[in-house]
Amino acid sequence: MFGMDFGIDLGIDLGTASVLVYAKGKGIVLHEPSVIAIDQNSNKRIAVGEEARLMIGRTPGNIVAVRPMRDGVIADYQTTELMLKYFLEKAGAKRWPFFRTRVVVCIPSGVTEVEQRAVKQAAYQAGAKAVKVVEEPYAAALGAGLDISGPTGSMVVDIGGGTTDIAVLSLNGIVAKRSLRVGGDKFDEAISRYIRREHNLMIGERTAEEIKIAVGSAVPEGRPSAYIDVRGRDLISGLPKTINVNSQECFVALEESIDAIVAGVKEVLERTPPELSSDILDKGIIMTGGGAMMYGFDTRLSRETGLPVSLAEDPISCVALGTGKVLTGKF
Repeated sequence: MFGMDFGIDLGIDLGTASVLVYAKGKGIVLHEPSVIAIDQNSNKRIAVGEEARLMIGRTPGNIVAVRPMRDGVIADYQTTELMLKYFLEKAGAKRWPFFRTRVVVCIPSGVTEVEQRAVKQAAYQAGAKAVKVVEEPYAAALGAGLDISGPTGSMVVDIGGGTTDIAVLSLNGIVAKRSLRVGGDKFDEAISRYIRREHNLMIGERTAEEIKIAVGSAVPEGRPSAYIDVRGRDLISGLPKTINVNSQECFVALEESIDAIVAGVKEVLERTPPELSSDILDKGIIMTGGGAMMYGFDTRLSRETGLPVSLAEDPISCVALGTGKVLTGKF
């Protein structure tokens, strides 16, 4: 009886836009936006996750709704710790105070030692007893169901909220990789800038995200007959105003960011050993992450590289599912 190893094993995809928690034996138990609302007077947490996301851009002076992760790394250490603590408790870590909580956390492949240590430290402070850090493209490949244990090459493009991780994997390791600080957030910012420049309209980040989801396109022809009514503040009159935005306009706004990702993919392909290049020609590229779901992204990447490109089955959950597979290995 005493020899048994009690404890709860959790895998965390600590993303810029959302946090997913995978519990061993249960699957994904939590999927919430990585936002926390704090009362500045008392420094107490008011809301976390979806509830806090609804407060962005709508709070009175003493309350701030912040996203503690920026570009895939911790931008605000204390609030990240508060947020992690809340998510770990919600996932059941608090229920068994005497048991070991083992945690696998994902980080972008381009982070520095210091940034990696900050993630580990935040997890320890939030109540984890053992922490292992894995690189996002590795977890994404596992979660997408790729077999990366053999001597054949697989290529993954993981487009998250803050970063895009591109990697070629073989024999359970990363052979060539590139991490770009371009992701869903940059897409939203590009849409905001475009609407401000072309229509003299100020919009918030939530509205920009809604436009991206409704009419975003990675191919110039756009989505057939897709348009959206956008409400914001007119910069000239200062009054609320509604305009109409179509899919082709959205492509113009996003073109620069999409080109950066395509260039990153080409760069990784250039650095891939020729033996693995031939494998990728057979298998193609797998896309994961929320950003990969943009209309026509797989088509655009396929046109630019001449390789077959496919979207993973559940792109948003791939990294979290991958941490689950890491958990089944030994710590």
